Amino acid sequence: MAEGKFGKELRVTTIAADADKLRELDEDARRAWESYREKTRDLAGDDYDEAELDAWTDLQGELRRVERRRALMNAGVDG
Repeated sequence: MAEGKFGKELRVTTIAADADKLRELDEDARRAWESYREKTRDLAGDDYDEAELDAWTDLQGELRRVERRRALMNAGVDG
């Protein structure tokens, strides 16, 4: 099976773009966890309990968004 120059370049470009998107998704997940930690840092007692519940809800929502984007990317859909 002969492969032209452009076919190979397209695959390399696609792989690089996918790697960039995966890094972006990983960074989004890292930022979500950092936000969670910031919202609960230096709190105790009732203040912590209240902030942690809200922060956890926010974190879970953001992580679900990241995973949806990852699933779309794996399915070959840009999201």
